[in-house]
Amino acid sequence: MIASLARRDGNVTGISIQQSELIGKRLALLREVVPHLRRLVIVANAGYAMPVLEAQEAKATAQALGLEAARPEIWRSEDITPAFEAIRGKADALYVISDPLIAANRTLVTTLALSARLPTMLSYGDYVAAGGLMSYGPNFANLFRRAADMVDKILRGTKPGDIPVEQPGKFELAINLETAKALGITVPVSLLATAVTVRSNGLGSQASE
Repeated sequence: MIASLARRDGNVTGISIQQSELIGKRLALLREVVPHLRRLVIVANAGYAMPVLEAQEAKATAQALGLEAARPEIWRSEDITPAFEAIRGKADALYVISDPLIAANRTLVTTLALSARLPTMLSYGDYVAAGGLMSYGPNFANLFRRAADMVDKILRGTKPGDIPVEQPGKFELAINLETAKALGITVPVSLLATAVTVRSNGLGSQASE
């Protein structure tokens, strides 16, 4: 939609959530929690362009790190459970890419991952609240506020093309300690010290950044 963050063609502005740029960091965090990680399964909606592109980049990044990477075909909600059955015993961890289909089924995804004893890296903290192991990404509440500021400027007469495209200035690591315990995982103290939200028994607690 735009040529670059610095140069925009047309009458478009917004906020980049930097999904692709965060893949390497997310995989690095996942490997800290799962040192034996060798086989990664990427869970994404195969019928939507953006998660497919991110899945391709995630697979390439994982393979560059020496990991085996596979992606089951998920086109609709009914495909999720069979996909997990197909990967049972064939993966060490999951990398979940969110989109409306996956978000609508996040409780199912996290429940199946826990049942299969698969540590899971996610994009958003609400997946961790639903039982996922960990997530790393921007604070979306802050991004929504920034988007509201942009809308306010546009309604006051500023052309969208004159408003710089923004990037998140802060990223948060969230960890569900109850899920880690259920999976038999000991989260490194170094990660706990940097986690913004550590969830245990469904409650969030603040830690140092």
